[in-house]
Amino acid sequence: NSAADDKNARPLALSGHVGFDSLPDQLVNKSTSQGFCFNILCIGETGIGKSTLMDTLFNTNFENFESSHFEPKVRLRAQTYDLQESNVRLKLTVLNTVGFGDQMNKQQRSGVFTYHDITVKKMNIFLSIKQICSLNHMEKQIKSRFVGNRTQISEFMIKTRTNICLLDLVSNRSRVCLCVSVENENHCDFVKLREMLICVNMEDLREQTHTRHYELYRRCKLEEMGFRDTDPECKPVSLQQTYEEKRQEFVGELQRREEEMRQTFVQRVKEKEAELKDAERELQGKFEQLKRMHAEEKSKLEEKRRSLEEEMSIFSKRRAASELLQAQAFNTSSNNKKDKDRKK
Repeated sequence: NSAADDKNARPLALSGHVGFDSLPDQLVNKSTSQGFCFNILCIGETGIGKSTLMDTLFNTNFENFESSHFEPKVRLRAQTYDLQESNVRLKLTVLNTVGFGDQMNKQQRSGVFTYHDITVKKMNIFLSIKQICSLNHMEKQIKSRFVGNRTQISEFMIKTRTNICLLDLVSNRSRVCLCVSVENENHCDFVKLREMLICVNMEDLREQTHTRHYELYRRCKLEEMGFRDTDPECKPVSLQQTYEEKRQEFVGELQRREEEMRQTFVQRVKEKEAELKDAERELQGKFEQLKRMHAEEKSKLEEKRRSLEEEMSIFSKRRAASELLQAQAFNTSSNNKKDKDRKK
């Protein structure tokens, strides 16, 4: 039967095409269906043009909130927008620094302070420059600040040329400007900036943020927690072994703290008991003192009562004797009167 089945089997010859060349198409379809996310951090003072640049950069009108120049402190405000171009969806999050630079002296500014967030794919720094001669100096200071804080700058961002168009004041104090067009390469590098950011390097920024910056951040945090790939002797270390050691260390620290808390509780209970005993002895002493005072007062009152009773007894006796004398005197006078009357 098996030999007959082998003879009746119909072989299927390969056409030479396996099909893994469709992987890019599968990746594109998957990415298109899921959509993309991109986050931009804009650092600059209020009213310098951050919202206008975002509107022009993505060719749309975002919902912007006006901010005051007198914010008490700097805070981040995140706004997320759902954009779509053709069949590609983009969830764009713009993080704005509300209140940044409003309390700073612009003439003596020596650099900028950056906010580092691991989810930010692109950071734009907006500067208010009043002296063109200080532009190169400020650029060097900004780059030195980045290097000093171990912040990596992408090469394609360094190569972008910057042209500045000035607004001039005429003698009659009315403001006029050179016609400035952001689409004109002779005026500014906005078109290059948009192509570099959106058309060419957006996915590179996303990938570098995740594969380089986030992984470096995660590695540094793990090393701070004690998780390393090698020991001080450069020998490989098992992550599970490090985890167990950290777990035992944490459990030991937890037990130590529990014992310290228990000892502290027992000590406080003993101190409270001693305080209560001292208070009880003090109250007992006061009670005994009051009791003695009460006995003394009672004894004095008893003495006074006996003295009064004796005085009352003496007074009663004297009163009775006086009444007896008065009665005798009355009887004597009465008898004398009767005798006189009989003699008459």
